[in-house]
Amino acid sequence: MFSFEQLRGFVAVAEERHFGRAAERLSITQPPLSRQIQKLERTIGAQLLVRSSRGVQLTAAGQAFLADALRLLMLAERAPDLARRIGAGEAGSIRIGFTGAAAFGVLGEALNLISAKLPDLRLELSERVTNDQMAALTNGELDLGLARPPFDREFCFSRLLHRERLVLCVPEGHWLANLGRPVSATDFSAEALIMPSADQARYFYDLIVGLLPIVHDNVAHSVSQIQTMIWLVAARRGIAFVPESATRMHVEGVAWVELAELPEAPVELHLVWPNPATSPALSTVLEALAPLTGRFG
Repeated sequence: MFSFEQLRGFVAVAEERHFGRAAERLSITQPPLSRQIQKLERTIGAQLLVRSSRGVQLTAAGQAFLADALRLLMLAERAPDLARRIGAGEAGSIRIGFTGAAAFGVLGEALNLISAKLPDLRLELSERVTNDQMAALTNGELDLGLARPPFDREFCFSRLLHRERLVLCVPEGHWLANLGRPVSATDFSAEALIMPSADQARYFYDLIVGLLPIVHDNVAHSVSQIQTMIWLVAARRGIAFVPESATRMHVEGVAWVELAELPEAPVELHLVWPNPATSPALSTVLEALAPLTGRFG
């Protein structure tokens, strides 16, 4: 196997087209430089250089090898800096999980903040419900999640990322959309409901039944995704309680109505990461997201 010293010697001679100038450039004498080239040629099994009265010429093999030698030297020079930057969390990759609802909410803003501060960090995204994110954080498949509480504090850390209102999604033209005021519980007491699944969307289910007097006999469908709830409303299968960020979907056939007598912003989304952390980039990513998380103290 050839050495980087031999590669540097070959590149110097190839670029200078002269052993004397190449030796001077490398701060060595000509004899050891000549021996380096000879050893390199023996290792490769091909002649790379030809001396002539016009100086030094590259053979066809030498021309081909020069391009690879330059790439190898460049990689060798960059490797320590890349390793340092990965260790410092400035490069490499981080695996981020997110809920479907986060995609039309704060996810884009969060990713843009990270990319602006850490342009060389590769962001690997994985859409998963909260329970799947927690399992992936525990087994090392994810480094960071955008998920809904509650969390097991023994195995993870969390930080509030976003808080928003709960709104009512109704079919376009529905009488609740024409009240001219926020909708109260008595207004929707007889309406068919599209509810989040108690098993697969536990956070939203618990949030809604904790805030509103849900008549369970009125539940027409239970599904796991906010998007599905909205499409079912558009199909006039019932009404649904969804996070305000869902209004950005601009689905035809639905209207959005304010709900009365609710906390200002009860819907929470958190950054969640494992204990101990799995990615050297985590601390720099959390720092990049400080403008978002700082809104909530």
